Amino acid sequence: MNTAYTGNKVQLSFWQIWNMCFGFFGIQFGWSLQMGNMSAIYEFLGATPEQIPGLWLAAPMTGLLVQPIVGYFSDRTWHPKLGRRRPFFLVGAILSSALLFVMPNAGSIWIAAGVLWVLDSSINVTMEPFRAFVADNLDEKQRSRGFAMQSMFIGLASFIAGYLPMVLVNWFDVSREKTNGSIPQNILLSFYIGGVVFLVSVLYTVFKSKEYPPSETASNAAENKTGIIKEIIDSLIHMPVQMKRLALVNFITWPGLFLMWFYYSTGVASQLFHGDPLTSSDTYTMGLEHANTTSAILNLVTFGFSFSLPFLVGKLGKKLTHTACLLIGGLGLISVYYVQQPNLLYVSMGLVGIAWASILSMPYSMLSSFIPVQKMGIYMGIFNFFIVLPEILASIFFGKIMSTYLHNDRLMAVQIGGFLLVLAGIVCAIIIKEEKIKE
Repeated sequence: MNTAYTGNKVQLSFWQIWNMCFGFFGIQFGWSLQMGNMSAIYEFLGATPEQIPGLWLAAPMTGLLVQPIVGYFSDRTWHPKLGRRRPFFLVGAILSSALLFVMPNAGSIWIAAGVLWVLDSSINVTMEPFRAFVADNLDEKQRSRGFAMQSMFIGLASFIAGYLPMVLVNWFDVSREKTNGSIPQNILLSFYIGGVVFLVSVLYTVFKSKEYPPSETASNAAENKTGIIKEIIDSLIHMPVQMKRLALVNFITWPGLFLMWFYYSTGVASQLFHGDPLTSSDTYTMGLEHANTTSAILNLVTFGFSFSLPFLVGKLGKKLTHTACLLIGGLGLISVYYVQQPNLLYVSMGLVGIAWASILSMPYSMLSSFIPVQKMGIYMGIFNFFIVLPEILASIFFGKIMSTYLHNDRLMAVQIGGFLLVLAGIVCAIIIKEEKIKE
């Protein structure tokens, strides 16, 4: 990849794909710490269950605003040493790493929420170009392998991040006591470690990977003087048909995941372990650790199952593979509500891990076949609309549903998430077309 790009991409080796995807290990390490612990951090700072969805609003709003903009500019960037996508990896990683050190030291709910806005913006600057990076560098035959490799690193990072707070307690005698009256010491130290891992992993990909110089079509994109807002709106209006179908599946899928992230860990801590963040914080923290370890198993399954995805795609096709995985994951989330023994959660979350492996790879693998190469970044960013829009809706409205209809039953909310995954699987089976659609 040191010569001018002529339109024919070379087949990359396993280790070359490994190098270009390794940065996702650090991104997901930091993201998993945030997803697994932010609801608890908010509750440690005094938030109520119905406040939690609104406090999570930062994540979808920053994704909605940042990812298409980053995609637009990354499509038009070429640095002689860092290439097209890697400048964004570098800037986002530096900012995200610094903010992971700041987050657990927030002294109030609203300071924590403000830091989360900036942190999520920084993570999105790094994350969005990574999807386009894989599609840029791999041909159609290797993209499923590339996105599956990303899923593998996401699963591995999430597994380690989930176990980390408990490992710090059991192996290194780090205390579960609150630091400065707010955040337990083991969670605080986990965020510090996450900041280092995030930066080092992304730097590895930045310096160990290369990119194709701009093709003629990519150069045309850079020369296009269309304004960013007009370009985003025009691309949104003229989405390929297959992208619209995939967007609908994502729109149904991701609220189910958000409900899991909103309420799974705190639901286990309060409803299975009967802990309280204010009156029995040790018991509550033990419940959080168990929830995080079962989530770690989810991610270990994601890691292992990702290796089988290219094989399953070869046998079943992308659509049937994704459909089956969504149905299995949905059943896993539904079962959480009926679990009486905490250890059975390992089985439930293992089933969710199968869905998670597919969610992280199959939609992007399918999408990359139907969007123009010169607009890969912006369309990957727009595709994220249909992840964050349902989260915004959940953040705004689900708090009221929790207090009025579910009576703050956190695990009931998780079960509703499972039904949404099942519905997404059914919709995928009905509307997605396996063959390439020509516009």
